[in-house]
Amino acid sequence: MSTISIIGSGGMATAIAGRIAKAGHTVEVVSRDPAKAQALADKLASAAITGTYGATPAGDIVILAVPYPSAVAVLADFGKALDGKVIIDITNPVAPDLSGLVTPHGSSGAQEIAKGAPASAHVVKAFNTLFGHVLAKGGRLDAFIAADDAHAKARVSTFLESLGLRPLDVGGLQMAQTLEALGLMMIGLAKNSAGSWDIAMKVDIG
Repeated sequence: MSTISIIGSGGMATAIAGRIAKAGHTVEVVSRDPAKAQALADKLASAAITGTYGATPAGDIVILAVPYPSAVAVLADFGKALDGKVIIDITNPVAPDLSGLVTPHGSSGAQEIAKGAPASAHVVKAFNTLFGHVLAKGGRLDAFIAADDAHAKARVSTFLESLGLRPLDVGGLQMAQTLEALGLMMIGLAKNSAGSWDIAMKVDIG
């Protein structure tokens, strides 16, 4: 098993960290607020450690679990500390009133994040179509991924499988635009016709 680093300490960070710990990996929790990082690590008991914000993460896979509006700033704080890392972007760049996405026309949150990452790092879009509490319940869920680097995509697929998820490759990083629109659709579905947030997107492959 390996060490997986998570930048963030909110609901999604907690849900993902829980699955990582149950899978037998070590979780490194990193937060601007060391107390929040320690609190999450304490929940995970012996399966977790804390890291220093802005320093080189211990894991080769780094999960960026912060709100989209602060994601690029967080990358800037880490700078070259993320050299060579596989960065998993879980953000949904959704407008506060849920009227649409806040990314520039023709781009995605993941692509904007990739612009701020070191050239040697590889950004992979994943987890953004899964609600945290559904993820935390366990069970095999479909996890869509998009990335340009085949090796990074393969590593993330293996990682997702270790968490009991089914990775589904949708293409290059430009497909993150579609995944982020799907994330917004899932929110709309939960708030309207589904009447529940206990939903997940499942693909039947015949």
